[in-house]
Amino acid sequence: MEIKICRTTHPAPKPEDPRKAGFGTIFTDHMFLMDYSPDKGWHDARIVPMAPLSIHPGAAVFHYGAEVFEGLKVYRTPDGHVQMFRPMDNVERMRNSAERIQLPDFKPEDMLDAMRTLVALDQDWVPSAPGTSLYVRPVEFCSDVDLGLHSITSATFMILLSPVGSYLSGGLRPVSILIEDQDVRAVRGGTGYAKCGGNYAAANRAAYRAEQKGYDQVLWLDGVNRRYIEEVGGMNVMFKIDGKIVTPALTGSVLPGITRRSCIQLLKDKGYEVEERLFPVDELEEALASGHLEEAWGCGTAAVISPIGKFCYKDHVYEFSKENGPCAQWLYDTLTGIQWGTLPDPYGWTYPIPKEV
Repeated sequence: MEIKICRTTHPAPKPEDPRKAGFGTIFTDHMFLMDYSPDKGWHDARIVPMAPLSIHPGAAVFHYGAEVFEGLKVYRTPDGHVQMFRPMDNVERMRNSAERIQLPDFKPEDMLDAMRTLVALDQDWVPSAPGTSLYVRPVEFCSDVDLGLHSITSATFMILLSPVGSYLSGGLRPVSILIEDQDVRAVRGGTGYAKCGGNYAAANRAAYRAEQKGYDQVLWLDGVNRRYIEEVGGMNVMFKIDGKIVTPALTGSVLPGITRRSCIQLLKDKGYEVEERLFPVDELEEALASGHLEEAWGCGTAAVISPIGKFCYKDHVYEFSKENGPCAQWLYDTLTGIQWGTLPDPYGWTYPIPKEV
């Protein structure tokens, strides 16, 4: 794919301390854009200076939510090199998300080329401080200017880069979880397995209620029976019960997380038995009450691993740990070690970025 590059003449200042940069509030000097039309297909691939988009207020993305996105990170290794983590997994998941919304498909090698070229151009923005990284946000959205409901004909593909500190402001520590029994995040046959904005918008009300009650995150139950555990906040979730790892099966309403997939591989190679299955909330309650639940954690790109130390379900509070569990800590140390290049990568998960465009 030919990518036109227009370099900025006014570079933005980089954060003095990237560890305090927050998450997704600072952006690099450039962004990638590409357009789709029925007659031209994908065309005009370009990297341009970061700037507001010019988009018609009648664009269907504003009115019918036709958009999908991804999130992955770029890391600077101790020797100064820059690498992405499992980028082709994100590419394939975004294609699956786009198919669900019926946005135009794209060649996987084109998306990978676009990310690699953009990161290579702005690689001076990849921080080196411990716990920091460069977040990559690809987005595809419908740009049809038409308020009628119809199939998608025009689209825009965009990639943004943002230097980020730790997603968890308090560092790696056990968080508190409110098990949601009113709202649902997604249902089978819906868009739960796709990474689209509607899933996250639907979570806002329950997340607000949890915050008002003093909890960090929401644990979602399935949308049909309100019984089976699915996700925690915007992450997949895992439980260690009597030495065995249990995680909700990918039934179509759970996002197929790339960090989840990596954790399962690491855990199995470590010798753990991993069960991917329907996991009823009453089984979790029983494990909490009996002391058989040894650890619980969320896993996702932003936080990597987020240990859980407290659950609340129907006003029953279970506080079972005030410290990071050894398994969750080991997963965090191992994954981040591979990502930042301080541990070897026996799986071929890392993808090096060239030093020049």
